[in-house]
Amino acid sequence: MPPILTTASDLHRALETGAFADGGPVRVLDVRWRLDQPDGRPAYRAGHIPGAQYVDLDHDLATHGAPTEGRHPLPSIETLQAAARRWGIDDGDTVVVYDDLKNMSSARAWWLLRHAGVRDVRLLDGALRAWIDAGFAQEDGDAATPASGGIHLTYGSMPSLALDEVAAFADEALLLDARAGERYRGEVEPIDPRAGHVPGAVSAPTTENVGEDGRFRGPDELRSRFRMLGAEDGMAVGVYCGSGVTAAHQAVALTLAGFTPHVFPGSWSQWSNHPELPVATGPAPR
Repeated sequence: MPPILTTASDLHRALETGAFADGGPVRVLDVRWRLDQPDGRPAYRAGHIPGAQYVDLDHDLATHGAPTEGRHPLPSIETLQAAARRWGIDDGDTVVVYDDLKNMSSARAWWLLRHAGVRDVRLLDGALRAWIDAGFAQEDGDAATPASGGIHLTYGSMPSLALDEVAAFADEALLLDARAGERYRGEVEPIDPRAGHVPGAVSAPTTENVGEDGRFRGPDELRSRFRMLGAEDGMAVGVYCGSGVTAAHQAVALTLAGFTPHVFPGSWSQWSNHPELPVATGPAPR
């Protein structure tokens, strides 16, 4: 399998030559998104990796319907394919994604494109900060519009969990809650209608996957972390967050550690909007 992460130096070299030595032609996506600043265009236009296409997470990487579907349901495959072609992606390309938030947002693009069948998707380890710290130039404004790509996408390449599968999964395997500990415990809930966590889920804040520099911790360190939370070799590990964005970051970390993540895209925003489903509070899973 292609690597999950790339360095700023390797990306810079690939942009100069047109491709990675171990991959196809390179396409770069800028996925700026924050909960308090969902429109990342101003930050993107102030400075981005040359040639990077801006990705609107709320519209390109999600759809919006009833609250019972969650805050970031997966987009239709037609919507995602149209966006990918607009970004200039062809079958066989290597796609590199990044943000300015330790890849907490861009991981959504990594997981979604992998789920849709793009074989080679890489995260810029350390995100935009790594590019800047390496001394590489940025460009401002909007990148030039690429020629339309011809990629063909189909969902189903990554394990996922539907709402009606989550409770049984938590009973039979390991389900991780990637949100901050205080939200898991139900002490605060700033967004969703109910506070707490899915009964049986284990608290595993996704911020612990990276160091202060925003780079992912090493595979051995991540593996040790997840083993301490209950993961075992060959065990299915599920993950959710608030709305399905940072759950993808946890999925990256689990993959780096050698586990196979099962992402619950609806996450807490979907579960908490179903009053018939139980909620647990406090530090214990149940």
